[in-house]
Amino acid sequence: MDIGKRVAREEDWIQGATGDWEIVLGLEVHAQITSKAKLFSGSSTEFGAEQNTHVSLVDAALPGMLPVINRVCVEQAVKTGLGLKAQINLRSVFDRKNYFYPDLPQGYQISQFKHPIVGEGEIEIDLPEERVEKIGIERLHMEQDAGKSVHDMHPTMSHVDLNRSGVALMEIVSRPDMRSAEEAQAYVRKLRTILRYLGTCDGNMEQGSLRADVNVSVRRPGGELGTRCEIKNVNSIRFIGQAIEHEARRQIEILEDGGKIDQETRLFDPKTGETRSMRSKEEAHDYRYFPDPDLLPLELQQEDVDRIAASLPELPDEKKERLMTDYGLSAYDATVLVSDGARADFFEEVAKGRDPKLAVNWVNGDLFGALNREGHSLEASPVSAKQLGELLDLISDNTISGRIAKDVFDSMYKTGRNAIEIVEKEGLRQVTDTGAIEAAIDEVIAANPDKVEQVKTKPKLAGWFVGQVMKATSGKANPQLVNEILAKKIDIPSED
Repeated sequence: MDIGKRVAREEDWIQGATGDWEIVLGLEVHAQITSKAKLFSGSSTEFGAEQNTHVSLVDAALPGMLPVINRVCVEQAVKTGLGLKAQINLRSVFDRKNYFYPDLPQGYQISQFKHPIVGEGEIEIDLPEERVEKIGIERLHMEQDAGKSVHDMHPTMSHVDLNRSGVALMEIVSRPDMRSAEEAQAYVRKLRTILRYLGTCDGNMEQGSLRADVNVSVRRPGGELGTRCEIKNVNSIRFIGQAIEHEARRQIEILEDGGKIDQETRLFDPKTGETRSMRSKEEAHDYRYFPDPDLLPLELQQEDVDRIAASLPELPDEKKERLMTDYGLSAYDATVLVSDGARADFFEEVAKGRDPKLAVNWVNGDLFGALNREGHSLEASPVSAKQLGELLDLISDNTISGRIAKDVFDSMYKTGRNAIEIVEKEGLRQVTDTGAIEAAIDEVIAANPDKVEQVKTKPKLAGWFVGQVMKATSGKANPQLVNEILAKKIDIPSED
């Protein structure tokens, strides 16, 4: 598809004072490469270290220090490109991107410009109502990160922390194929998931491992592309959505008042939910790219690319299709599972030899509902896959009812005990003795003759009788048996 040709759905148009508008979005995502050492030095990349303790002579740009490429970082970039179904360029070139800033010791950043390591690719994003959109990837290139300026340690001076200086980044540039904040957020989620599956970036946005520059423009639906503004370094998916919504409306208001959009770089303020100008196009740097004279062109062998390709794990899209095929899951359930590789693995362990629909409901619903409420990760779950599977076995063999299972699960989550232990200790086994159930039903019928007459003309009242029997048996009666015996005791007409 040609750049900008896709038109947003009418539901995604923004209504202005003079008519409808659509947003055109492209993202540049900076992803920190997972490696123990930096891109051109052996310094550690560990997060959270004391300031300026992970800085080599290369990172500090002392005279005479030369960069040496980290092979692991190169392989991670290739692996990411393959995961994005992108072209791997066997020859790429490192360039110097020249600009001056206190946290950039060299006075330039080693990056890739005209000849990146990865070319065009594609990502499929999953949206509500099982809608899928394809977002083009324009390129992926490697570059080194800058340091960090610290402004809150002294009342009149700024400090510089060079721990991040030289850390390897992948800049993943999309095409302007997105048409709403929702799509941009889905894109970042999907990209982060792919990176985590591949093990090439941990995706921890709160630590700065993944951040996005968001390019926003507006136009009349299907019209010519507008002037874009770039919102720099947005470090949360929620903030990406807020920044896009605010920036789009800001641009629409300017255009509808007869003004024009100046191409500029802006920042997003999470406190106000607004964007503000950082620098205009006229103030933008002339980066004066040229090939880095200290680094030869990076040349790969096809057999190395093939070797990396053979090592790729099952990726989210392939896993989703397999879960739908092998377990009969809906697209929605499969999408939720594959959003986190560990969640999908957990589900498969629970579902092994069991009803997959029951398993997915308990994993996505009860388990993750509890984890989210308590702020726990799956790794910290007090209920293991084996334990949850054993609970489902008790439901399937009618040892306990589905309602009782909820109580058992709550106890498992709080105590870490096994389901059968809780059931036995608390006497929660389901009543399947037809005599006991029949006696309970007889008591309810005898106590409510008026309801017996009513149910003969209002079949929905049968649910009330079932509820009374369940209450009388402390929820232990088998609901199916209750319904069967109740139907025999009272001549309840069919609702059809």
